[in-house]
Amino acid sequence: MTTDRKLKIIFGILSVGLLTTLLFKLTNVPGGMFLSGLFLGGMMIVGILIGCLVLTGILRLVFKKISFSTMLFIMTTISFSAFHYQLYSPTLTIKVPNGYKGDINLILSNVEDNVLSVDSNGIGYLTEWTFNKTYSRPIVEQIDGKNLDKNLVGFNPSTFFGKGKSCCVDGQQIESLSFEIVSDDNLGQKHYNSKNFIDFIDKKLVVLSKQNGQTVVDSVTVVK
Repeated sequence: MTTDRKLKIIFGILSVGLLTTLLFKLTNVPGGMFLSGLFLGGMMIVGILIGCLVLTGILRLVFKKISFSTMLFIMTTISFSAFHYQLYSPTLTIKVPNGYKGDINLILSNVEDNVLSVDSNGIGYLTEWTFNKTYSRPIVEQIDGKNLDKNLVGFNPSTFFGKGKSCCVDGQQIESLSFEIVSDDNLGQKHYNSKNFIDFIDKKLVVLSKQNGQTVVDSVTVVK
């Protein structure tokens, strides 16, 4: 078996496998506006394939001993692997006080390690990397170990975390990811009864950002 054929088989299997898992992962990725994550991700995959075709044509001028299909499989394997990394979201395990009900706010912070044992006001702290990468539904447990998955209410059906900007700390705003924990009598019902959590945060830990000339008061946007 020639080297080119071996490479074609190896990278062909890798490329198809990565594409399959990408499509599965995109079913859980938040969308934007009225478009699903699968649709938007599908458009990205089409763009990747077109780009790989063009790049393969160029590289074939240099690596003439490698067939077009083998080079294409190599390019798509590299590109799909990079896209997988871009879509990666850690699954957070959050600990809450026994019997806690209300909003959970995870603050963008300068901490070295995530603080996921939230306080009595439902406040935790995330590293910048975790804050920017997280979108998947978390595991939430009480201190006594009780799982609260059925009591969680996300931002909307397609996006679990709400991404908010709240004002003000020293004239600047803070960013947070939020969701709600409700009682067994109100499963699936969002109350929108959030309180101003800024009064309860540790201001030494938060990362502040400028308001771009506008005052932002408890605004909430979809995580993208």
